[in-house]
Amino acid sequence: MTPAPDERDRIRAASHRILNGCPERSGGALTIVALAIEADVPRNALTQRHTDLKNQFYEQIRARGDVPDSEKRLRKQIAKLIGLRAVDAAEIEQLKADIEALVGALHLAQLENQQLREPDRPGTTLRVLPTPAPPTQRRE
Repeated sequence: MTPAPDERDRIRAASHRILNGCPERSGGALTIVALAIEADVPRNALTQRHTDLKNQFYEQIRARGDVPDSEKRLRKQIAKLIGLRAVDAAEIEQLKADIEALVGALHLAQLENQQLREPDRPGTTLRVLPTPAPPTQRRE
């Protein structure tokens, strides 16, 4: 599909409207999607044919001290993921400590079982413990 002859002019005008805060067709977000909607061109016109205008749009946003909405969204997501990673790291450390404690407890249980299975060792005495009598039922 060949671009419309006035496509570049429409993109420049749309960029100007968005940057001045008076969009006509889009929500005015500082994104390429909003710019494409505002200019009434397909998004790939900015990402493939007119990358210079896309870059110019982002440069104008940064020159004003603003940050593109897509970058804000990504920075927010990065901060959230960094927090989740820290939580996961703390949980992993706790699980490692739990593993060490459980391995120690398992080792002790294995030693006790081994000792209990060797009744013929010298110095060991086995005693039979009395079992409690079953409870009797009372009749009233």
